[in-house]
Amino acid sequence: MVLNEQFATMRRLIELRYLVGFLGEKSQRAWWPTSFYEASSIRFLEPVFSRSAPLAQYHGAVEAARRFHDENLSVGSFHLFRLPEEIEQDLHEMVRAQPLEHFDPSLIVDRATALNALSNVGHGTANETVGPVLVGKIDELRTSALLDKIGAIYQRALSSDTHALPYMVA
Repeated sequence: MVLNEQFATMRRLIELRYLVGFLGEKSQRAWWPTSFYEASSIRFLEPVFSRSAPLAQYHGAVEAARRFHDENLSVGSFHLFRLPEEIEQDLHEMVRAQPLEHFDPSLIVDRATALNALSNVGHGTANETVGPVLVGKIDELRTSALLDKIGAIYQRALSSDTHALPYMVA
């Protein structure tokens, strides 16, 4: 039972990263200046990463989002794109092992579709928040309530064109 819960949590984290990574890109909300999920990007990546272009897109967007969050949050805080090393390694292994299972291109065809998918991943509601938002402790990350809160904060911010960055502390 615990392994199933752990798998579900990791899957939700990947989904949140995938959707927020897409929505934060230059052609959507321009939180970070990348275009890894543009149609032209896949044509650029495929010759270099013939079997893993979707994985390269994901990692590129995650790294851009990580830098954006790190620049706007306190040193030592955790966020969706910077988690404890053990979790980062588990996430990396999970997407490396089965990338096509985790990245559904039909979810990121446009902003409205991605926002709808994001609202389905983060089942909670969020008040209007702007800037850094403390959502809890990193130990609580595996709880549905915290993941719901994180998803809802991103969904609200990306829908209203504001910046809200949920973060956790040790």
